[in-house]
Amino acid sequence: MSEFSLFHVLEELSGPFSSPLITPPAESAELATLLCGVIALYSVIRIILEPDVMRKLPFLNVFSFSISGIMALMIPHPLGVIAAAAYFIGSTFESNAIASTWAGGVEE
Repeated sequence: MSEFSLFHVLEELSGPFSSPLITPPAESAELATLLCGVIALYSVIRIILEPDVMRKLPFLNVFSFSISGIMALMIPHPLGVIAAAAYFIGSTFESNAIASTWAGGVEE
């Protein structure tokens, strides 16, 4: 089955992604997603290979941000942006909590 006929068949099917308002990501979004993926992979490699815990934390933060970027770029729905924003906010809270714990926490 050729690519054109498969795409034509998928257009005719009804489902949650058959709305004319939802379009697949453009080539620039695919390139940006690939770049986010490369950055995430580099961050994971640095997290695994870094012996010092304090030097791992910025790479953990970069990994979380790249995952939220991939989510925002790949989910072709307005709720995808909301999911990416929620993940971004949660990962920011997580990074701040880790950094605060390693810095000594809240002093009373």
